[in-house]
Amino acid sequence: MMNRRQILAAGAALMALAGPAPAAAEKLSLGEISRYLNSITTASGDFTQINDDGTVSKGRVLIKRPGRVRFEYAPPDRTLVVSDGSTVGVIDGKSNEPPQGFPLNRTPLSIILARNVDLTRARMVTGHRVDGAKTIVQAQDPAHPEYGNIELVFTGSPVELRQWVINDGDGARTTVVLGGLRKGGNFSNDKFVIPGLKPGAKRDR
Repeated sequence: MMNRRQILAAGAALMALAGPAPAAAEKLSLGEISRYLNSITTASGDFTQINDDGTVSKGRVLIKRPGRVRFEYAPPDRTLVVSDGSTVGVIDGKSNEPPQGFPLNRTPLSIILARNVDLTRARMVTGHRVDGAKTIVQAQDPAHPEYGNIELVFTGSPVELRQWVINDGDGARTTVVLGGLRKGGNFSNDKFVIPGLKPGAKRDR
């Protein structure tokens, strides 16, 4: 059964850039990045997840902002991670245990799934740098830094999210590499229902 670390990883921990590094580019501003994230209503793509223990998982992600995301892990991993807008549910297909539920607002993933992403908000961004063609932003909930942080990796011309890394409150680091995030798509809200999660099953951690 997945724990909170692995849930954060899923929010995670979406992306190292594949292929040769392009030429150096100017650093994207926090305003540009915020506008790009806010322009995403729906999106989908393949992902590769590198867990803190070095294991690798693959799958497909569906995003429906605000608040909704679905990670479908490829066999032999039968895990499903779904956020319905307020709760992140983890379903372990290899277990008979019921799904685990965690508050979305206690994971760094909530930062990019918010209705209005504003990375210029005071004390939200703790790092903002350029590395070749990549702009890397580290962000946290300014009211609850103990929930961990998320590192977002972007390229420009046009702006595109390539990777995110979740650093949780326990010191674990999980990376998710996106294989091309495609904006758009019509996803039913049924895709973001947490199957089998009983009322009151949500945990604080």
